[in-house]
Amino acid sequence: MHIGILTVSFSLSGCSSLKEKRQRMGGLHERFGRNPAVAVYESGKLDRHEASEWTLVIVAPSKSKIESLCSQIEEKIQRTVDGRIMNITREFL
Repeated sequence: MHIGILTVSFSLSGCSSLKEKRQRMGGLHERFGRNPAVAVYESGKLDRHEASEWTLVIVAPSKSKIESLCSQIEEKIQRTVDGRIMNITREFL
């Protein structure tokens, strides 16, 4: 079994409240958390309105499957999140 960690940092320009931040980032957990191989959580910048950091932990039988899932997740995030991606990191355990 292999484990991948995908961390994505966002800039949320003009976001003025935590409520607006939740709305703009809304659904991220629901979209990716449905997959039993993926765990999703907001991992950083919890108290900042104009920034957010999310980590997704992916478990799969092979590193290539993890890389494929990471690519799919990154593409979907770019299409669906109302914010600018500042940084994406991938780690493999």
